[in-house]
Amino acid sequence: MDLIQQGMSFIDLDIFNVTFLFIVGFIGGLVSGFIGSGGAFVLTPGMMSLGVPATVAVASNMCHKFPKAMIGAYKRFRYGQVDIKLGLIVAVSAGVGVQIGIQIQHWIRETWGEAGSNLYVSIAFLVVLITVGGYVMKDAIKLSKSGEDSVVTKLAKKLQSINLPPMIHLKTADLTISVWFTIPVGIATGLLAATIAVGGFIGVPGMIYVIGASSLVASATELVVAFVMGFSGSINWGLHGLIDIRLTVIILAGSLFGVQLGAIGTTYVKDYMIKLVMSTIMLMVAVSRGLAIPNYLTKIGLVEIDEQIIYWLDKTSFAVMCLALTVGAVIILGSMFKAKRAETLLAKASAAPG
Repeated sequence: MDLIQQGMSFIDLDIFNVTFLFIVGFIGGLVSGFIGSGGAFVLTPGMMSLGVPATVAVASNMCHKFPKAMIGAYKRFRYGQVDIKLGLIVAVSAGVGVQIGIQIQHWIRETWGEAGSNLYVSIAFLVVLITVGGYVMKDAIKLSKSGEDSVVTKLAKKLQSINLPPMIHLKTADLTISVWFTIPVGIATGLLAATIAVGGFIGVPGMIYVIGASSLVASATELVVAFVMGFSGSINWGLHGLIDIRLTVIILAGSLFGVQLGAIGTTYVKDYMIKLVMSTIMLMVAVSRGLAIPNYLTKIGLVEIDEQIIYWLDKTSFAVMCLALTVGAVIILGSMFKAKRAETLLAKASAAPG
């Protein structure tokens, strides 16, 4: 079933929309290069805030993802942060999850229409963002107070101790684990990617807390998974006529600048900062999507809410989204500047005579 048959339309692109999408793309790329999540938890809600249908936002987002992820992965591979073997293994099972997720999306859209799809994507965002964002935030605060580096979780240590062939040794991640324990992480990553166009919410924490990789390696390796998922998912979405190539090109243009800057930033910050940035933006975007849910419930006919209230909820949702973008950029660029400045002062002190 193609886009025209469903009666779905693409949004008009005026100067405001184009500028907003470019900025969203830049910050999404900045976040992607820094935390390896693909930045789609910023990009998908950002497009939906402009009135882009959820499925078109997810599909267009996934299409822009793979070239951006490829550049980010290469950049961080040069810094020695990417575990290629782990990335490819997780990507294989993630591909299965993507196909399952796309079929679920098609079924929901055909059953409840565009409003039902918007509601499904927003609720998925809300649940995942609050659950994962809250846990990661708690971990980041704990690490920042202790001043220690991330430690391998008890679950990861337990799984690594189980000898269940085939066992794989991951050189960059510096661990050995059964391939069977990587499969659930991959499938969950792909399923979420097809639902909200970002699997890094599961992929990065999964590699950290389940497999046992460091935040630095997990965030870098997720870019490899994002590339594979984005490529395969784009083919499927494209066959259904749901990719708006205009949106893809605009956000990709902004993302390509941001992703390289974000990747550079990882070389200047401590491990916990990646978790702090990820969780802060996740929780703010959760608020934005939560404020949009009453509108979708009204359109489906499940509740009746005054139009004026819906209007202001939508405006507030958009404002919170803009604030999330700003906060993300400020935290990343600020931490980079602070770390770079400290490095420069240290270098000057070391070079000073006596």
